[in-house]
Amino acid sequence: MSFKRPKKTYDEAALYEYAVGALGRQMRTVAELKRLMRLRVEKDEHGALLVEVVIARLKEQKYLDDSSFAASYSSYRRDNEKFGRRRVITDLKVKGVHPDVIEKAIEETYLGVDEQELARVFLKRKRMKRPENNRETARVFRSLMRAGFSTAASITLLKSWNADDELLTALQEESTPS
Repeated sequence: MSFKRPKKTYDEAALYEYAVGALGRQMRTVAELKRLMRLRVEKDEHGALLVEVVIARLKEQKYLDDSSFAASYSSYRRDNEKFGRRRVITDLKVKGVHPDVIEKAIEETYLGVDEQELARVFLKRKRMKRPENNRETARVFRSLMRAGFSTAASITLLKSWNADDELLTALQEESTPS
């Protein structure tokens, strides 16, 4: 027989300490932190108000800022993981960042970045070689699409590797939403 632990209820000070600890472990967006804190308060008006008060306090103290989060997150994903801009945009949307903030951060991060070169570096990082046949070409193309590179950049890169034109046309049509 299992016993349920009594659920700990948080007051403002305890919720603030929890939020600071969560931010100390990992940078988070406002939406992510709200999601975490809502699990620790009662699901009523008082709990929602408590979460909003703590969020406002963290913003005032500059512990929580979606703009700086989006800028550092996108530059990290570009520099370390070599992802294209579409992948970073999608990831930031999932994290709950406002579209205007995303657009500004992406524009600043990918300003002057050569997408072709970034795609080449991504493939090298993933240890992908020049495709030998159509199946490998399709695999490389899909990897580039998942990594957030544009269809045009992916096709151009594969053309420079002498990939079959018919296959590239088919892949391009496949990737274009209908």
